[in-house]
Amino acid sequence: MSATFTHAELAKHDGTNETAPIYVAIKGTVFDVSAKKEMYGPGGSYHCFAGKDASQALGKSSVKPEDCVADYSGLNEAELKTLDDWVIFFEKRYTIVGKTA
Repeated sequence: MSATFTHAELAKHDGTNETAPIYVAIKGTVFDVSAKKEMYGPGGSYHCFAGKDASQALGKSSVKPEDCVADYSGLNEAELKTLDDWVIFFEKRYTIVGKTA
């Protein structure tokens, strides 16, 4: 059973709460990335994605916090392909736990 997360609820899963799982959303699909806490948790190289829909950032191959937003409408064709490749990557490696509202 999958859940629906508001952006505020998703933000609670950014790795700063030791008891909550770490989630990353891409194109509205929420993935549990807790198994890679060293990458997505505080201090990890991909922590900026945790607790957010990081679609734009993943499409741009960016780790800038300002790019970690759900709106990917401004991405060019190559960036959209990169984003779709990330979706496939995440689907193969992480459990889908829900969608964003």
